[in-house]
Amino acid sequence: MEKPRVLLLLLVLLLMLGAGTAGAAPEFEFSSKAQLLMDVGSGEVLYENNIHEQLYPASVTKIMTMLLAMEALEEGKVKPDDLVPVSEAAAGHGGSQIFLSPGDRITFEDLMIGIGVGSANDGSWAMAEFLAGSADAFVTQMNEKARELGMNNTNFMNPHGLHDENHYTSAYDIALMSRELLRYPKIHEWITIWMDEEFLKGKIQKEEGVYLSNANRIVRYYDGGDGLKTGFTSEAGNCVSATAKRGDTRFMAVILGAPGRPALFDEARTLLDYGFANYKSVPIAQKGEVFGTVMVDKGVIPEVDIVAGDDLSLLLEKAQQDEVDLEVSLPTRLPAPVPEGKAVGSLIVKTPEGKEVGRLPLVPAEEVSRANIFTFFGRFMHKWVNFGL
Repeated sequence: MEKPRVLLLLLVLLLMLGAGTAGAAPEFEFSSKAQLLMDVGSGEVLYENNIHEQLYPASVTKIMTMLLAMEALEEGKVKPDDLVPVSEAAAGHGGSQIFLSPGDRITFEDLMIGIGVGSANDGSWAMAEFLAGSADAFVTQMNEKARELGMNNTNFMNPHGLHDENHYTSAYDIALMSRELLRYPKIHEWITIWMDEEFLKGKIQKEEGVYLSNANRIVRYYDGGDGLKTGFTSEAGNCVSATAKRGDTRFMAVILGAPGRPALFDEARTLLDYGFANYKSVPIAQKGEVFGTVMVDKGVIPEVDIVAGDDLSLLLEKAQQDEVDLEVSLPTRLPAPVPEGKAVGSLIVKTPEGKEVGRLPLVPAEEVSRANIFTFFGRFMHKWVNFGL
């Protein structure tokens, strides 16, 4: 057989094998610099192109600013009605803004709306100063959080995303911080506001308020669209981290460096459509869900609840069955002290055929200290009084 004929047959065979590959993502013709589609529940990437290249994120940066703000809110360091002061430095930031003036005081909640919907550069700077004492200190926290999340191609220089040559991230890193922000359901209540013609009216020196309009078309014109953040500078191009949820399934599309807004949202919709058409997310466990109770030897309390250490979902192709078996692996007893959050067991997810398809650490719901002599004496007296020991 002639050599060219052999090569042709091999090529045909490879193409046939490739066509039969289950779950293979199609080839899209995109004009942006980087694209990613992620299942939020499992964190699985379903489509990727150039997702680790260091690119400018513009105002998508504000996802990290909002994430640190939500962490502070959850930890009780701030409250929604806390008043955030606006400094001259904050008010001096141009670009997208909510027209804050030096001396204004705006509630934390209103400021989050201004940052998320109005993409407020002035608001982001004010939030940074409020949470960390200075914008520089806040940027340090942003970069520390990025390292914690495994954002290995990210370096932040400011809390808003105005251009700086040393301020960059990647599509994959944006997905990581976006997924973390999505752990806070309250964020959707704020960032899905479409329009407010009198935002902050009577609350700031600009008495007529601010015309607030959401730049993210996904939240208005895409079925299930619920986030997350757009961005634009001439250096970054058009960017978005777009999320949508239908039933138990939420997908995230990250687009960086699109040449225009029509292309930006067309590409995001294309990826989201692909996800919803082909996959479904099956929730297995929620963080904090109780999966058992374990006795604690010599603890200040005799037993402790064991809970899911994180959320767990499985991503399945639409044609796959949902049936799975859950296996809980826990010790019968634990010695005190028992640290909170340290894995002591596992939740194992298996198919009916016995194949493992997921695993989640199970952790104590609370810290259990070792009991002292007075605790032991009290327990002895309780038994003596009640049981005549």
